[in-house]
Formats: sequence, structure tokens, C-alpha cells
Amino acid sequence: MTVNLPLPQKNELKPVKGFQMGIAEAGIKKANRKDLLVMTLAPGSQVAGVFTLNRFCAAPVQVCREHLAHEGKHGDIRALVVNTGNANAGTGEEGMQHALETCAALAKDLKLNPEQILPFSTGVILEPLPIKKIVAALPKAVANLGEDHWFDAAEAIMTTDTQPKATSTSVQTPAGVVTITGICKGAGMIHPNMATMLGFIATDAGFAPGLLRGLTQEVADQSFNAITIDGDTSTNDSFIMMATGQSLVQIESISDPSYAMVKEALVSLARKLAQMIVRDGEGATKFMTIEVVGGKTVEECRLVATAVSHSPLVKTAFFASDPNLGRILAAIGYAGIADLEVSGVQLWLGDVWVAKNGGRNPDYQEADGQRVMQEPEITIKIDLGRGNATQTMWTCDLSHDYVSINADYRS
Repeated sequence: MTVNLPLPQKNELKPVKGFQMGIAEAGIKKANRKDLLVMTLAPGSQVAGVFTLNRFCAAPVQVCREHLAHEGKHGDIRALVVNTGNANAGTGEEGMQHALETCAALAKDLKLNPEQILPFSTGVILEPLPIKKIVAALPKAVANLGEDHWFDAAEAIMTTDTQPKATSTSVQTPAGVVTITGICKGAGMIHPNMATMLGFIATDAGFAPGLLRGLTQEVADQSFNAITIDGDTSTNDSFIMMATGQSLVQIESISDPSYAMVKEALVSLARKLAQMIVRDGEGATKFMTIEVVGGKTVEECRLVATAVSHSPLVKTAFFASDPNLGRILAAIGYAGIADLEVSGVQLWLGDVWVAKNGGRNPDYQEADGQRVMQEPEITIKIDLGRGNATQTMWTCDLSHDYVSINADYRS
């Protein structure tokens, strides 16, 4: 079940010049399913990424960080490889060797250096990567390379996702048109501590050296770092932005007239992808927007938004459409703002003013709260009454199906 999440249409996913994808069936966990993806970039492309902060980060995450840190020493990053069905996390030195072996095998097929490859894995933790199956299937993925394989690529990285997640856009800048297309995967083990899933965005814009790195973090913070499903931060979270530089738009600095326009388009597309993850949250029946305003700082607004979004009591109440809204006030209270004056806090549920000056609004009727809670998309607005800072996060409810899905995840 998804919450208002239409299936992406293949003909709406725009090719990005200089970027190709190839898909294969390696049989990593299940037979007859796409589970291996190779992506290649034209010479001169730029790549930047942000990764999980989980200390048990997966072997491929460690390899990606190393290869990006030394990019240029052995040549620019030219390819990425993703497998699903196995996370290659909690696998020790053997896992590192398998990640490096994957890079070496693909490098041989593409006539590149292994350090020009970024590996990614997603799936079950603490199980050895079936490296022989992956290496054997890589030539099939390479032979399948094409610019128009975005839909199949989105399918190839799915785990408990119920459908592929992909979207495209284009933006007219003073220098020309920029194309942006992205895919992501994620439905559970989602909590903001970097990027909280696997996400890949490609654009044909060009950027001056170093510019893409800071932009990638900004995009992540405004999208994938603003979602939560269950409060679990994965060992494999990775968000990658790639710029092939194949369009007429070449951005030299943040003051470039095209920069703000391209940044806005990238944030918008990444936010749409991030919200797709929430809409496809494991067992989700409600899509919830948590809007916190009136904070002294963005960070304290984020603390409140995270506490409310993460609360199992809040999430289960929304699943049941039970307006037990004191649970929201409790989450605000324990969010970590030591000097919060609760008498200044206001709370709205949709168009219903629930809490006024830190207590129940005398005009609030529970029937009004229940009416809003029965809707599939709900906005919770919290005004802290302390300043002008804001922060928005997106989450979903917590249902019986979430327990069932994760109790039976490895079967």
C-alpha cells in the first residue's frame, strides 16, 4: 500500500546526456528479478556524495568515501555499481574485499581503474555478499547500457519498496536548458542521519571544481535528511549527485545567474524523491507533514520536528485516526529545548487549532480532530513562539503491517 504515490511513467523520465544505465539479473537473493545496476558517466563528469553516519557503515560505503576522497589521483569517477538483496554490512574484512573485487571486475569490463568505480549495496545485513554472482552478471549489465533505462534502474535497486521511485525535471536558465533525473529506494530503516536510503540524481549541467560537493549536502539536508519512517538509520545510506557537464549550462560559482535556478530544481526533485520514500513507507496509510515554525534556530525546530515524526505513540495514533493529540505535546516537550516556554506553543492539525498558549484550545472539538486524522495526507503545524526559524519534515504512520513486513523481512 502507498499513500497517493503514482507509478512513474517511463516516457516521462528524461535521459541525461553523458549518463547511461545497464541492468542485469544476478540472482543475489531471488531469481528472475532485476538486482544489479551499472551506471556510467562521460569523461569530465563530476560526482559528489553524502553517506550514513552509522558507525557500522557498510563496506561499499567505506570504499565510496575512499574513492571520492582521492578522486583525480587515479582518474575521475566514471561508474557506479549497485546490488540489491545483500547490504554487505557487518561483513568485516571479507566484505571490504568483496566491495573492492566488485570495483575491479567492473573496471576491467569498462577499461577503467578500480578507483574510478563507486560501489553500493542494499539488503540484508550481516550476510556475506555473493560476489561470484555479481561478478558473473556485470558483463550483462554493461552490455545493456543505455540513456533511457531510468525506470528499470529504479526497479533494480528496490528491496521492500512496493514500486520504483523515479522522477525528472528540466529548468530553463539564462545559459540554456538543464535536465535532471533521479531515482531512489527506501521504505523502511529510514531516519535522517545523512540521507537515509540510496538516492542517485544526474544532471547534464556543469559545475566548477568543488561546487557540487557543497550543493549535494545542501540538497540532502532539505530533502532526504528531512524524512523519517521508523527511526532506524541504515548502515548503507548513500546519496549521490552526478553532473555530466554535457549541456550548455556551465556554472562557475554560486553567484552565477544559473546557480540558484539549478539548485532550486535539484532541491525540488530530491524532495519529491524523498517524499516518495515516505509515501511508500512499510505499511504506511498516512502521509504526514510536520511543520515547525517560530523557533529561535533551525536546529531547535528540527529537534521538535524529529521528536514528533519519530514518536511511535504519535504515529500509531495517526494510524488509528485517534485524536490523542496530547502525545504531540509530550514529544515537543522532550525534544530537547531546555528553555522552552510551553505557554507560547500553538498546535494545529490541518485547519483545526488544537492547542493554544500551551493548553487545549477552548474551541477545539475532538470530532474536528478526528475528521482531519481520517484523511490520507495530514499537516501538523507547531508554532514555538520563540523566533522566526522554521523546519519541515515528512513522516508516515506506524501500522500493523510494518511489524509483519519486518518480522518476515528475510524470507
